[in-house]
Amino acid sequence: MTEIRQMALHFYFHPLASFCHKVLIALYEKEIAFEPVIVDFGNPQSVAAFKAIWPMAKMPVLVDDERGATIAETTIILEYLDRHFAKGPRLIPSDPDQALQARFWDRFYDHYVEVPMQKIVTDNLRPEGKSDTFGVDQARGQLREAYALIDAEMTSKVWATGDAFGLADCSAAPALFYANTVEPIGEEFPNAAAYADRLVKRSGYARALREAEPYFQMFPMPVKPDISAIR
Repeated sequence: MTEIRQMALHFYFHPLASFCHKVLIALYEKEIAFEPVIVDFGNPQSVAAFKAIWPMAKMPVLVDDERGATIAETTIILEYLDRHFAKGPRLIPSDPDQALQARFWDRFYDHYVEVPMQKIVTDNLRPEGKSDTFGVDQARGQLREAYALIDAEMTSKVWATGDAFGLADCSAAPALFYANTVEPIGEEFPNAAAYADRLVKRSGYARALREAEPYFQMFPMPVKPDISAIR
């Protein structure tokens, strides 16, 4: 009888969540096998099982049975994958100065694109009469400022830190994809728009988006994400 080997990596996530996309991109780019575990926050049993893994109950989380490790927080997960799985593209350059740039742009996309984008999205989930119009306007302004900086940075670069796809691009892809649905990048930022287009067509992210498509109906915005260009 053929022995069935248990999957060593378990990835707790939701296919719609942008921060989960960030890690999925890395897993797919590096061709790392894993067992997907979808967390359903509408199901108390699913939530309880997730909290038993990670009490903070914030997705995503990677569990490595082989090494006895539970890793939370997206950037730390990507650093872990880069350290222990040599296959596929290196996400963080070996050169210290280049690595610093990769980490800087990773933080930039998480803080200055993801955060304001999520502010706009979650405002649509507030009860009637409880919306934060002022906060949403601030978030839209912050996104426009981020787009302007990205546009200037991407004048002569293919990926976030140069010619090699890496950590910061894994962060940028879902941040810009969802941000573009709530505050369109627009023609005034052609380099940023071209970069966002390259990201959604990158094989690792295109796969994650196709898997997320059945869940787009759950996206709490009037305009749903569109991936028709990558089918």
